[in-house]
Amino acid sequence: MKIIVDAFGGDNAPLEIIKGCIEAKNEYGTDIILTGSKAEIEKCARENSLDISGFEIKDADGVFSMTAPPTEILKSGRKTSLGVAMDALASGEGDALVSAGSTGAVLVGGTLIVKRIKGIRRPALAAVMPSSDKPFMLLDSGANAECTSEMLCQFAELGSLYMQKVMGTEYPEVALANIGTEETKGTPLLQETYKLLENNKKINFTGNIEARDIAFGKADVVVADGFTGNVIIKMYEGVAKSLTNQIKAVFMKNTLSKLSYLGVKSGMDEFKEKMNYKKYGGAPLVGVQKCVIKAHGSSDAYAFKNAINQAVKFVDSGFIDIITDSLKEEKQK
Repeated sequence: MKIIVDAFGGDNAPLEIIKGCIEAKNEYGTDIILTGSKAEIEKCARENSLDISGFEIKDADGVFSMTAPPTEILKSGRKTSLGVAMDALASGEGDALVSAGSTGAVLVGGTLIVKRIKGIRRPALAAVMPSSDKPFMLLDSGANAECTSEMLCQFAELGSLYMQKVMGTEYPEVALANIGTEETKGTPLLQETYKLLENNKKINFTGNIEARDIAFGKADVVVADGFTGNVIIKMYEGVAKSLTNQIKAVFMKNTLSKLSYLGVKSGMDEFKEKMNYKKYGGAPLVGVQKCVIKAHGSSDAYAFKNAINQAVKFVDSGFIDIITDSLKEEKQK
């Protein structure tokens, strides 16, 4: 299996990206193709005593700017590390792509260079998140700010399949993000979507879910439009970080509290690991013809290694073939 990696996407590129790729190759046995300035990649590896002799490097001219319009990936950005990675994936040089670069450019490139699966209305960014009980998938988490009820229904099907085939959840529970649990709650769009989901025999729809219940693992798949999903994910991350910082401050208050921490350290370490989004690596762009994983912009080596692992599991599951076959069967009915 070959994973194409945008070596210059993200805040910590290229060093943390390279380190994450080395860890992934050692742990998962994957072949890695790095895209970006060959001279800079080799210099970074040399200065940090990193062995990249087993990696293929596709030279690229520059980095796609986080402030550039996402559509520039189709024009002037085509020769950047991200553009070269997208073209390499589309032409079949690798099985998957991982980038921590511009989310907008990854979405545009995934949709228009790698291209949608026939029958998919819109690809969705599907973030795998931790909860107090189990991981869950939130989609859309930023690709489509405005959606139709048919799009949301298709997101539910894609999310359910992903959690089943890639994450190993036997019978995923699917819920619709809303302001109340009653089916009459929310906007006309959400009420219409509720009816479609309720009658959809392909999924295990459990009804609406309020934002406060998401963190308790009351659904395996949470469906939302991209605007709402992105607000949920950013708030989720912010609250988790705030709570962690406040707990740390309590234990660092004085000598006695520091000594008390020793008694609960193992439990606190388990809690931090349980709620650590980095262990899920990144969000797959579901609905495109090849595996595209969007890693967090601030990914370190550990997070990037896990983003590659997400790509490996995605490809091994045959997820895209399953979607394609399912859509063909649906069309024949």
